[in-house]
Amino acid sequence: MESRLKTASLVCIELDRARHDRRARQLEQQAQRYGVPVRRVAGTVLDQRHDGLKHQGVSAQLAVSSQAGPAQRWQDCIAGRSTPLVVVLDEIEDPRNLGACLRVADGAGADCVVIPKRRAAGLNDVARKTAAGAAEHLPLVVVPNLSRALLEMQRAGLFIVGLADADDRSLYAEDLTGPLVLVLGNEGRGLRQLTQEHCDAVVSLPMAGSVSSLNVSVACGVALYEAVRQRAAT
Repeated sequence: MESRLKTASLVCIELDRARHDRRARQLEQQAQRYGVPVRRVAGTVLDQRHDGLKHQGVSAQLAVSSQAGPAQRWQDCIAGRSTPLVVVLDEIEDPRNLGACLRVADGAGADCVVIPKRRAAGLNDVARKTAAGAAEHLPLVVVPNLSRALLEMQRAGLFIVGLADADDRSLYAEDLTGPLVLVLGNEGRGLRQLTQEHCDAVVSLPMAGSVSSLNVSVACGVALYEAVRQRAAT
């Protein structure tokens, strides 16, 4: 919440009038510091406003950001970057996974996240809440045809790495220091075959335990921070 206060992305905060705990008082003080008005409302008002979603007695009205949201082209997001870092999500259906991927991508310094227009979760309230502020900073690019977008990225000189079951090729053996696109697949089906065919490399995460795969947002974090580690070492 404080990151949003600092960037002036909040129009106002609504706080359950029954909350008088230390965290609520801190939030009011932070809001006052950044000039964001706080309104005390009944808890039932918050229940109605969020249609059954958990709100913990606090709600925020966000200003529309000119830097983030489904409005930009990925080409604009990487313009002027010598080693761009792009995340592509292939038909991620759970908005919580979308939000978690946005959060970790923002933390790793990615330039944008790209999703297909169809058969994919959009940037709804659940995704925004899970993203914990990243959705207001990191551009989310929606493309009508993911295969065409990947082809355009290749032509622009980006190296495309897909995460899937690839027994003979580990993520940790791949060079991730150049202009890079990381592609992750659906929660259940994984990376589609057509998408894999548009990747320059398909790699896997070594799994030493009894489970065969990780949650997509966890895998996204592992892959992104391996790229961060490699780039820091060069």
